[in-house]
Amino acid sequence: MSVVFVDRAKVLVKGGAGGRGCNSLYRDKYMRGAKPDGGDGGRGADIIIRAASKLYTLLDFHYNRHFYGAHGGHGSGNTKKGKVAQDIIIRVPIIIRVPLGTTITDLKSNCLLRDLKEDGEEFIVARGGRGGRGNRNNSVATSGEPGEEKELELNLKLIAEVGVVGFPNVGKSTLISSVSNARPKIAAYPFTTQFPILGVVKQEEKNFVIADIPGLIKGSSSGKGLGDRFLRHIERTKVLIHVIDMAGFEGRDPLEDYKNINKELKNYSREVARKPQVIAANKMDLEGAEENLKNFKKKVKKTIYPISALEKEGLEELIDAVAKKL
Repeated sequence: MSVVFVDRAKVLVKGGAGGRGCNSLYRDKYMRGAKPDGGDGGRGADIIIRAASKLYTLLDFHYNRHFYGAHGGHGSGNTKKGKVAQDIIIRVPIIIRVPLGTTITDLKSNCLLRDLKEDGEEFIVARGGRGGRGNRNNSVATSGEPGEEKELELNLKLIAEVGVVGFPNVGKSTLISSVSNARPKIAAYPFTTQFPILGVVKQEEKNFVIADIPGLIKGSSSGKGLGDRFLRHIERTKVLIHVIDMAGFEGRDPLEDYKNINKELKNYSREVARKPQVIAANKMDLEGAEENLKNFKKKVKKTIYPISALEKEGLEELIDAVAKKL
């Protein structure tokens, strides 16, 4: 069963209200007058968002968008304080977590509140209200304060060290399935990959996470094809593998593909365009690839790694080059 990938969601959060303070008078036969002994109300629950690994989608927030903290307990007589409500933590769906790489933005102020990058990192997004004061502290008991209320946007930017980019059907999914533990859908039609796929490449010295980004086309940065929706998932990467169909199997020119993808990256973000690239000349097992590679090398004065992802040829040299850049 495949996982539906959702990388944006809006949620409404509201901390619990504080409990009201108690108006109470204590007297016994030895006292001339009554003594105020009303306890304070308990604090309302905070709402916390916590990041955790092994989660890659915000799908559950499409079904559950409202999160309310429990109210604090009311104060009582004999100076007893009301119970403090337990914190409510956003659950996806039961486990206390959101995916690593989730950013939290306050929609009212358009302010970025937190970027959760580490496993276990958490942030209080809405504080519960303070409990009211009992009349043992005031002349009159007071009500509890309301909890904070916010409308938030959750945005997921996957955390991967290496991103695989290129036109549709150049063999990105085949490559990532050959070098990592990822098992993306592979088929002979465009846009087979509908959402980013993560995999782990195991090296002797260091393992690293690799992401297969859905195929880009000319105009992706302005919304064509799958658009720029998935380009943001390579913002956190350190190195890009630029996969090119060197056989021109789809009838495209490998050199034009190379130029167009780099142009889309630059149009989207100059910072992304400046990321180190490892060029993978794929489909070298097909007719015409060798001749195209010779012409490509004359125009592109960079190190190029000829591979066949399908036949698993040249992959070790490619991954070693990526590991060195990391």
